Amino acid sequence: MNMPRKTIITTLVVAFFGVAAAAEDNVQSVKVDELTFKTPASWKKETPKSPMRKAQIVIPAVKGDDEPAELLVFIFPGGAGGLEANIDRWEKQFVDADKRTPKAKIEKKKGMNVDVTRVEISGRFVASVMPGAPGKNDKPNYRLLGAVVETKDAGYFLKLTGPEKTVADSTKAFDSLIESMKLDK
Repeated sequence: MNMPRKTIITTLVVAFFGVAAAAEDNVQSVKVDELTFKTPASWKKETPKSPMRKAQIVIPAVKGDDEPAELLVFIFPGGAGGLEANIDRWEKQFVDADKRTPKAKIEKKKGMNVDVTRVEISGRFVASVMPGAPGKNDKPNYRLLGAVVETKDAGYFLKLTGPEKTVADSTKAFDSLIESMKLDK
């Protein structure tokens, strides 16, 4: 079959933009104060369970995990003790096989117009069920992916925590979230 060149080009352009539009349909924009980022549309926004949480998003569990992961966003004026104190706090929410606090893997990344510190920790999740509450989690094979954006006025802390397989499956989307981060200035 011999198609005219114009028909072939038109078909390719329609196919390309159709794919681009479909890809755009699979993401949602999330705005928290002055920070905007994109997540997969399958990650469901919820009403935060606490006034400290500025956003709360549920990531569906993958096959083999019994519960979903959760992305929480916090904003602390002045940064709540700074980057190191907060990473230390996140590390202490986990223990390794020897019941020791694991060290976080820390990387510097770039968003659209912000510098981001990416944090990753794995182990048994033993954090308080809610800050200040006496009950503690005890969840093996958990993982945390964190992203921290510091400004002169506040620290933005994004904490994705959940079962290992679900979080591992979400890693690429989390890294894309970081790349999409934009701060209104």
